[in-house]
Amino acid sequence: MRGIALVTGGSRGIGAATALKLGTLGYTVVLTYAHDRLAAEQVVSAIEAAGGKAQARSLDIASEPQVLALFDELGAIPEPLTLLVNNAGVTEGFSKLEALRFEQLQRVFQVNVFGAFMCAREAVRRMGYSHGGQGGVIVNVSSRAAELGGSGEWIHYAATKGALDSLTRGLAKEVARDGIRVNGVAPGLIDTDLHATNGKPERVADMAPGIPMGRAGLPEEVADCVAWIASAGAGYVTGAIVPVSGGR
Repeated sequence: MRGIALVTGGSRGIGAATALKLGTLGYTVVLTYAHDRLAAEQVVSAIEAAGGKAQARSLDIASEPQVLALFDELGAIPEPLTLLVNNAGVTEGFSKLEALRFEQLQRVFQVNVFGAFMCAREAVRRMGYSHGGQGGVIVNVSSRAAELGGSGEWIHYAATKGALDSLTRGLAKEVARDGIRVNGVAPGLIDTDLHATNGKPERVADMAPGIPMGRAGLPEEVADCVAWIASAGAGYVTGAIVPVSGGR
């Protein structure tokens, strides 16, 4: 079963790699972006160059009206929504708890938690057998920080990913008989621009020696895991959170 794959935050890093992977597998990819339209269009072009179908949509995932409008627009595509990858997320920078501003905390929860909940809700309303859907898969992109805690850097970010893990486990049970599987991937240290944009371009090189496998992961390795979870080969897998972390 292919159909539409909605990848939130699909303009860079793990989201871009996932969108490209799914496009090559035959999904019609709709990827969202918050600010960087050019980067999103480059991902679309790469998918099309590989023979796939894709389009990019601007989305503030913290805005319920925008989320609702996006899912309504998906109805104009002559294919069903069969896969949601809840990837959009922000860290709001590195900060110890004692220095954390309320605005940082509010924004990271609005995007990482509220946005993911709203997208999952709308996906269930379209995929579920009880809603006339054909079933489908939801993959929540979490983080190993949810278990490790993010101490000294981003406890606030880690807490949002812990909430996302709870959503994964709870929703998986709630919709299992409605034809929807819900799983998560929990990346560890991945070599993306996330670290530099948060002010620590050296973070990957500094942390890599402490990973049991001795290196940072690649966005494509996370994308491969997402693709497997979405495949028929994982047809009896739901409620799982798969670490993609090199053993950390």
